[in-house]
Amino acid sequence: MSQQAIAAPPAEPERPASHLFYVTRLRRPLVDRADGIYFWTRDGRRFIDGSSGPMVSNIGHGNRNVIEAMRRQMDKTTFAYRLHFENEPAEELARRLAGKMPGDVDGIFFVSGGSEAVESAIKLARQWAVAIGQPKRWKVICRFPSYHGGTIGALGVTGDLALTETFAPQTTAMPAVPAPTAYRDRDNLTMEQRGIRYADMLEEKILAEGPDSVVAFIMEPIGGAATAALVPPDSYFARIREICDKYGILLIHDEVMSGAARTGKYLGGDHWNCRPDIITMSKGIGSGYAPLGAMAASRRVIRPVLDMGGFQHGYTYAGNPLACAAGLAVLDEMERLGCEENAAAMGELLIRELAGLAKRFPFIAGVRGKGLLIGADMVADPGTFQPLPKDKNANQRLLDLAYERGLIIYSRRIRGDGMELDNFILAPPLIITREQIGEMVGILGDSLEALAAELDLPVDR
Repeated sequence: MSQQAIAAPPAEPERPASHLFYVTRLRRPLVDRADGIYFWTRDGRRFIDGSSGPMVSNIGHGNRNVIEAMRRQMDKTTFAYRLHFENEPAEELARRLAGKMPGDVDGIFFVSGGSEAVESAIKLARQWAVAIGQPKRWKVICRFPSYHGGTIGALGVTGDLALTETFAPQTTAMPAVPAPTAYRDRDNLTMEQRGIRYADMLEEKILAEGPDSVVAFIMEPIGGAATAALVPPDSYFARIREICDKYGILLIHDEVMSGAARTGKYLGGDHWNCRPDIITMSKGIGSGYAPLGAMAASRRVIRPVLDMGGFQHGYTYAGNPLACAAGLAVLDEMERLGCEENAAAMGELLIRELAGLAKRFPFIAGVRGKGLLIGADMVADPGTFQPLPKDKNANQRLLDLAYERGLIIYSRRIRGDGMELDNFILAPPLIITREQIGEMVGILGDSLEALAAELDLPVDR
């Protein structure tokens, strides 16, 4: 067992009651500083950021070049409203991001976060339909499970009852098709055939809803919070594009988690040379240095909307000069540090190490992902993917046991359509080294050992 796992944390001085509230009443230690892939708390503990926060801190913490770039911008101006002024950081970042987008996707609309980016994409798609004389189109087909954000509009295209059920009376729930969880299927089809079968479910749904009522299909090229780094079969992507073109439907790629070099390419969809019509991004493009997100769209979508009188949408901090200065510096650092290349190389190592843990702990199944977005399920039976009993609370216990040992991971239990499943994600900063991968996997192995003992789960010695 690692030294970090057995070292008792020092007593933390009693703190006053907090007036903040968040998800629960749980208190966490006060953070003191962060550098690289590590956090240190006021009481002296060190944590590996094995999830980059919620898949945000792609270039790691404490990058001095980004901090200095932000300081230089602060000496100029921290705010300039888009309707009053253009600002150089926003113009330059838009130009640089457009150069990284596929096909003719080169129009950029800045936001402050992922949910805002998804809201913007949904509203742009609807206005495009109206602008081209097809006002009956308003439905955005999504996948189940999926996660696209926490605002009311984004929840409408999110497939996870644990997050959406409470707000159902306030939400326009959009039609959904099954996410391509082909790795769980037990049939005689090849993975290529399974990919086509899952894609064809989109065409079936379009026909069931009425093609003239559907405006877009939204999907995560590589899964995020709901599907823990789900990677569809290769055949899925081209068939989805073909179906969207056949029915005149916009294809929206949600790259909020999978973008910004996270998977070993700048966009997750780049692994398949995808050509979506709209792309949403956030998280890694600001890497935690400033709230920043973006929607990128094809000119064929933008042009009729602007010709009709303009995009009826906006945010106070859209294109904020300080946030965009941070985004520019993050992009520079990604290129300087070789984040795409390191994510690809370290991802291959990490997925092998996690697959090794799955052999040792048979309740770990479905290891998957690309680059440094790696996930797995926790199941009662890896042959059938039968879920663990809910009362075992396996996902939360694994998260807590890892945290106690100085490792932060991302873990969820998704729910819907009679199915509940525990999963977790490993997504460290893209600057992680081979040695740090070993340290992280060692702590995770200790945590899984403790989980197995606590919940009476099998272990292969």
